[in-house]
Amino acid sequence: MKKLPIAIAVSVLFLTCKQAEKKTQIPDSKAQDSTQIVHKEVPFVWQGANIYFLLTDRFNNGNPDNDLNFDRTNETATLRGFMGGDIQGITNKIEEGYFSKLGVNAIWFTPVVEQIHGDTDEGTGNTYAYHGYWAKDWTALDPNFGTKKDLEKLVKTAHKNKIRIIMDVVVNHTGPETDEDPVWPEDWVRTAPLCENINYETTTSCTLVANLPDIYTESNEAVELPDALLAKWKEEGRLSNELDELQLFFQRTGYPRAPRFYIIKWLTDYVNDMGIDGFRVDTVKHADEHTWLELYAEASKAFETWKKKHPEEVLDDTPFYMVGEAYGYEISEGRKFDFGDKKVDYFEYGFESLINFELKNDAKNYYETIFKKYNRLLNSDLKNKGVLNYMTSHDDAEPFDINRERPYYTANVLLLTPGTSQIYYGDESARDLTIENTDGDATLRSFMNWQEIDSLQETKKVLAHWQKLGSFRINHPAIGAGRHKRLAKKPYVFSRTYINEDYKDKVVVGLDLPQGKKSLWVKGFFGDGTKLYDTYSETHVEVKNGKVTLENDYDIALLELAD
Repeated sequence: MKKLPIAIAVSVLFLTCKQAEKKTQIPDSKAQDSTQIVHKEVPFVWQGANIYFLLTDRFNNGNPDNDLNFDRTNETATLRGFMGGDIQGITNKIEEGYFSKLGVNAIWFTPVVEQIHGDTDEGTGNTYAYHGYWAKDWTALDPNFGTKKDLEKLVKTAHKNKIRIIMDVVVNHTGPETDEDPVWPEDWVRTAPLCENINYETTTSCTLVANLPDIYTESNEAVELPDALLAKWKEEGRLSNELDELQLFFQRTGYPRAPRFYIIKWLTDYVNDMGIDGFRVDTVKHADEHTWLELYAEASKAFETWKKKHPEEVLDDTPFYMVGEAYGYEISEGRKFDFGDKKVDYFEYGFESLINFELKNDAKNYYETIFKKYNRLLNSDLKNKGVLNYMTSHDDAEPFDINRERPYYTANVLLLTPGTSQIYYGDESARDLTIENTDGDATLRSFMNWQEIDSLQETKKVLAHWQKLGSFRINHPAIGAGRHKRLAKKPYVFSRTYINEDYKDKVVVGLDLPQGKKSLWVKGFFGDGTKLYDTYSETHVEVKNGKVTLENDYDIALLELAD
């Protein structure tokens, strides 16, 4: 089918130029130490962000009254039914300061649009759509997760706490067909063949699994809305409004009424109405790549429109953010994902970043091997782009440290490796990932272990470690977005430097340090007489003879310029 890449590319270029023109100028201030580093308000940088990823249904139950809807009462396999977590529960934890204490400045939660009402078995036991990836109606929220007012409050509360919101979106497929959920029309979806993932064709023009209808994202042919969706809207009293909005959308954009453009309209409405800061895009490699550039262009327009309407709520001039899940992508691949017979540069199709599936394996190496590699790749092939690093996720059957035996090391690697970090809910509290009687990825999706955080001393110690590292990370964009350099091999000491126009950030980190008295070599980076502060031990120190001396029982030091 004929694509629309030129028009979309021009639109994105226009938005990018416009955003560059609006870039905030940071006022000058005097250097406060011998290194001439300028202290200013810390800018937000997606490449160095600390993102918290959670399953909406498994994090926190803020409103028990919405736990049961659509008669979802059939028995399910272990951890494959709804458990009560909701949007209000996330908001409550923001208000409590949980995320801020953890150094989180962006939250990504699983999709909250209305899910299929029925249950189904994909081969891992009877399952409801608790995970959010089985959409029934993109224009509504699932009442198990909450209401649009709940989502609006979540975004506003997050923004008041300088936390961005990333919405998880699915364009590639609908939810499965069940007795309660009819399959979408045949001009909307394909129901065969199954994806073989051998080449481009057998990855994109297919269904991920049986009974997961695949949207014709490559088509430009106009289609009518499904009768079942029209009947649903009519019953809910919003048919006329939805049709009027679609008419205005297609008149404004000139897009054909092809399946993907309906979904793009429905998803970007949340950006336009609530100021969502970014999308995490599901199953990127299984859809036509031009879809993502079109999604990004419309989301960017919606974000700018929201900013103009709500100037008092705008955090800064950061553009709309999109991170993609091209399953199996590794940072070593650089910019292009290899299908075997074709390579696609998703960074040219609206993505600022891709999820990096490689760090969990790299974590088996020594710190310097990891940090040096990521510094090299992010400052060459991926310069001005990024990757989202993780150690654990909701659908990775082989996460790092599945038995939660090395939570401190996990934090060190994840939060100190160059790139954007993704904390999976419970990483910071060593939530159990080996649940009895679970099948497949369900073992990764237990409810958040709040009781252990409240009662177990070791869990509190683990959380405190993650909090110190996370806070240091968001206070210093140099950690995720800066340049890395080893200063000393033993004890291991490295520096990070981030410079953007007149904003400069410099830090030093020591790892695997001996207990008791220790010296950290900083010569050539911080001059003698420079006053530093170790945020981990909360100790003020001064550089003497090219070294910093600390005396404590910690094996880590996080050094920043003292105020």
